Amino acid sequence: MPRITRVYTRTGDDGTTGLGDGSRVPKNSPRVTAYGAVDELNSHIGAAIAAGLSSHLVEPLRRIQNELFHLGADLCTPAAAQATRPVPHVSARHVEALERLMDELSESLSPLENFVLPGGSPPAAALHIARAVCRRAERDVLTLSESEPIRPESLIYLNRLSDALFVMARSQNAALGVADPLWDSRA
Repeated sequence: MPRITRVYTRTGDDGTTGLGDGSRVPKNSPRVTAYGAVDELNSHIGAAIAAGLSSHLVEPLRRIQNELFHLGADLCTPAAAQATRPVPHVSARHVEALERLMDELSESLSPLENFVLPGGSPPAAALHIARAVCRRAERDVLTLSESEPIRPESLIYLNRLSDALFVMARSQNAALGVADPLWDSRA
Protein backbone atom coordinates (compact mmCIF):
# COMPACT_ATOMS: atom_id res chain seq x y z
CA MET A 1 0.00 0.00 0.00
CA PRO A 2 1.54 3.32 -0.98
CA ARG A 3 2.25 5.82 1.74
CA ILE A 4 1.73 9.36 0.50
CA THR A 5 3.26 12.04 2.66
CA ARG A 6 3.05 14.85 0.13
CA VAL A 7 0.72 15.20 -2.84
CA TYR A 8 2.92 17.42 -4.99
CA THR A 9 6.25 16.15 -6.28
CA ARG A 10 7.17 18.73 -8.95
CA THR A 11 8.41 15.87 -11.15
CA GLY A 12 5.58 16.43 -13.64
CA ASP A 13 6.29 20.09 -14.18
CA ASP A 14 8.05 19.22 -17.44
CA GLY A 15 4.92 17.59 -18.90
CA THR A 16 5.89 14.01 -18.09
CA THR A 17 4.57 11.50 -15.58
CA GLY A 18 5.91 8.32 -14.04
CA LEU A 19 4.56 4.91 -14.95
CA GLY A 20 4.31 1.87 -12.69
CA ASP A 21 7.70 0.63 -13.88
CA GLY A 22 9.43 3.91 -13.01
CA SER A 23 9.80 5.13 -16.59
CA ARG A 24 8.57 8.58 -17.55
CA VAL A 25 6.35 9.42 -20.51
CA PRO A 26 4.58 12.53 -21.79
CA LYS A 27 1.30 13.19 -20.00
CA ASN A 28 -0.52 13.03 -23.34
CA SER A 29 0.81 9.57 -24.29
CA PRO A 30 -1.82 6.96 -25.23
CA ARG A 31 -1.09 5.03 -22.00
CA VAL A 32 -1.67 8.06 -19.78
CA THR A 33 -4.74 9.04 -21.81
CA ALA A 34 -6.17 5.53 -21.31
CA TYR A 35 -5.68 5.30 -17.55
CA GLY A 36 -6.66 8.96 -17.20
CA ALA A 37 -10.02 8.20 -18.82
CA VAL A 38 -10.47 5.29 -16.41
CA ASP A 39 -9.73 7.67 -13.52
CA GLU A 40 -12.26 10.18 -14.88
CA LEU A 41 -14.84 7.40 -15.14
CA ASN A 42 -14.19 6.44 -11.52
CA SER A 43 -14.72 10.06 -10.48
CA HIS A 44 -18.04 10.21 -12.32
CA ILE A 45 -19.16 7.04 -10.56
CA GLY A 46 -18.24 8.67 -7.24
CA ALA A 47 -20.28 11.72 -8.21
CA ALA A 48 -23.24 9.48 -9.10
CA ILE A 49 -23.04 7.83 -5.68
CA ALA A 50 -22.87 11.24 -4.02
CA ALA A 51 -25.94 12.34 -6.03
CA GLY A 52 -28.06 10.04 -3.89
CA LEU A 53 -28.28 6.71 -5.70
CA SER A 54 -30.61 4.04 -4.38
CA SER A 55 -28.91 1.81 -1.84
CA HIS A 56 -29.15 -1.27 -4.07
CA LEU A 57 -26.69 0.38 -6.50
CA VAL A 58 -24.17 1.83 -4.06
CA GLU A 59 -22.45 -1.43 -3.02
CA PRO A 60 -21.91 -2.70 -6.57
CA LEU A 61 -20.63 0.71 -7.64
CA ARG A 62 -18.15 0.87 -4.74
CA ARG A 63 -16.86 -2.56 -5.85
CA ILE A 64 -16.62 -1.28 -9.44
CA GLN A 65 -14.67 1.77 -8.27
CA ASN A 66 -12.12 -0.57 -6.67
CA GLU A 67 -11.96 -2.63 -9.87
CA LEU A 68 -11.33 0.54 -11.86
CA PHE A 69 -8.32 1.18 -9.61
CA HIS A 70 -7.12 -2.33 -10.54
CA LEU A 71 -7.56 -1.46 -14.22
CA GLY A 72 -5.75 1.86 -13.77
CA ALA A 73 -2.80 0.15 -12.06
CA ASP A 74 -2.65 -2.41 -14.87
CA LEU A 75 -2.75 0.26 -17.58
CA CYS A 76 -0.15 2.36 -15.73
CA THR A 77 2.38 -0.46 -15.76
CA PRO A 78 3.68 -1.61 -19.16
CA ALA A 79 3.21 -5.34 -19.81
CA ALA A 80 6.97 -5.96 -20.05
CA ALA A 81 7.43 -4.73 -16.48
CA GLN A 82 4.60 -6.71 -14.93
CA ALA A 83 6.67 -9.89 -14.59
CA THR A 84 8.81 -8.14 -11.99
CA ARG A 85 6.20 -5.62 -10.83
CA PRO A 86 2.88 -7.49 -10.65
CA VAL A 87 -0.19 -5.28 -10.35
CA PRO A 88 -3.88 -5.93 -9.75
CA HIS A 89 -5.98 -6.21 -12.89
CA VAL A 90 -9.50 -6.98 -14.01
CA SER A 91 -10.23 -10.53 -15.11
CA ALA A 92 -13.02 -12.72 -16.43
CA ARG A 93 -14.53 -12.96 -12.93
CA HIS A 94 -15.03 -9.19 -12.85
CA VAL A 95 -16.76 -9.29 -16.24
CA GLU A 96 -18.97 -12.15 -15.06
CA ALA A 97 -19.93 -10.16 -11.94
CA LEU A 98 -21.05 -7.28 -14.15
CA GLU A 99 -23.15 -9.66 -16.24
CA ARG A 100 -24.79 -11.13 -13.11
CA LEU A 101 -25.52 -7.62 -11.84
CA MET A 102 -27.17 -6.65 -15.13
CA ASP A 103 -29.23 -9.85 -15.16
CA GLU A 104 -30.43 -9.23 -11.59
CA LEU A 105 -31.33 -5.59 -12.22
CA SER A 106 -32.99 -6.33 -15.56
CA GLU A 107 -35.45 -8.77 -13.95
CA SER A 108 -37.42 -5.85 -12.52
CA LEU A 109 -37.17 -3.59 -15.60
CA SER A 110 -39.61 -3.46 -18.47
CA PRO A 111 -38.19 -4.60 -21.82
CA LEU A 112 -36.75 -1.88 -24.02
CA GLU A 113 -39.02 -0.85 -26.87
CA ASN A 114 -37.15 2.29 -27.88
CA PHE A 115 -33.82 4.01 -27.37
CA VAL A 116 -33.46 5.65 -23.95
CA LEU A 117 -32.21 9.23 -23.76
CA PRO A 118 -29.82 10.08 -20.93
CA GLY A 119 -31.71 11.57 -18.02
CA GLY A 120 -34.75 10.94 -15.92
CA SER A 121 -33.71 11.51 -12.31
CA PRO A 122 -30.51 13.38 -11.37
CA PRO A 123 -28.77 10.23 -10.05
CA ALA A 124 -29.68 8.28 -13.21
CA ALA A 125 -28.43 11.15 -15.37
CA ALA A 126 -25.12 10.98 -13.46
CA LEU A 127 -24.89 7.26 -14.31
CA HIS A 128 -25.55 8.05 -17.98
CA ILE A 129 -22.63 10.50 -17.91
CA ALA A 130 -20.46 7.78 -16.37
CA ARG A 131 -21.62 5.42 -19.16
CA ALA A 132 -20.55 7.88 -21.86
CA VAL A 133 -17.17 8.41 -20.17
CA CYS A 134 -16.80 4.62 -19.95
CA ARG A 135 -17.28 4.37 -23.72
CA ARG A 136 -14.54 6.97 -24.21
CA ALA A 137 -12.24 5.08 -21.84
CA GLU A 138 -12.89 1.95 -23.89
CA ARG A 139 -11.89 3.80 -27.07
CA ASP A 140 -8.75 5.17 -25.39
CA VAL A 141 -7.74 1.71 -24.18
CA LEU A 142 -8.35 0.35 -27.68
CA THR A 143 -6.07 3.06 -29.08
CA LEU A 144 -3.38 2.07 -26.56
CA SER A 145 -3.78 -1.61 -27.54
CA GLU A 146 -2.90 -0.75 -31.13
CA SER A 147 0.63 0.22 -30.09
CA GLU A 148 1.27 -1.64 -26.82
CA PRO A 149 0.07 -4.94 -25.37
CA ILE A 150 -2.78 -4.83 -22.86
CA ARG A 151 -4.86 -7.54 -21.25
CA PRO A 152 -7.87 -8.38 -23.45
CA GLU A 153 -10.04 -8.39 -20.31
CA SER A 154 -9.46 -4.64 -19.99
CA LEU A 155 -11.48 -3.89 -23.11
CA ILE A 156 -14.09 -6.55 -22.34
CA TYR A 157 -14.53 -5.15 -18.82
CA LEU A 158 -15.05 -1.58 -20.04
CA ASN A 159 -17.47 -2.73 -22.73
CA ARG A 160 -19.53 -4.65 -20.19
CA LEU A 161 -19.29 -1.84 -17.62
CA SER A 162 -20.82 0.69 -20.01
CA ASP A 163 -23.76 -1.69 -20.47
CA ALA A 164 -24.03 -2.14 -16.70
CA LEU A 165 -24.06 1.62 -16.11
CA PHE A 166 -26.93 1.90 -18.61
CA VAL A 167 -28.92 -0.80 -16.80
CA MET A 168 -28.13 0.83 -13.45
CA ALA A 169 -29.42 4.19 -14.73
CA ARG A 170 -32.67 2.51 -15.79
CA SER A 171 -32.88 0.73 -12.43
CA GLN A 172 -32.34 4.02 -10.61
CA ASN A 173 -35.16 5.69 -12.53
CA ALA A 174 -37.45 2.72 -11.87
CA ALA A 175 -36.64 2.80 -8.14
CA LEU A 176 -37.69 6.45 -8.03
CA GLY A 177 -40.76 5.91 -10.20
CA VAL A 178 -39.31 8.15 -12.93
CA ALA A 179 -39.86 7.14 -16.54
CA ASP A 180 -36.81 6.79 -18.74
CA PRO A 181 -36.90 9.56 -21.38
CA LEU A 182 -37.34 7.95 -24.79
CA TRP A 183 -36.01 8.98 -28.16
CA ASP A 184 -38.61 10.46 -30.48
CA SER A 185 -37.35 9.68 -33.97
CA ARG A 186 -39.99 11.97 -35.45
CA ALA A 187 -39.15 15.04 -33.40
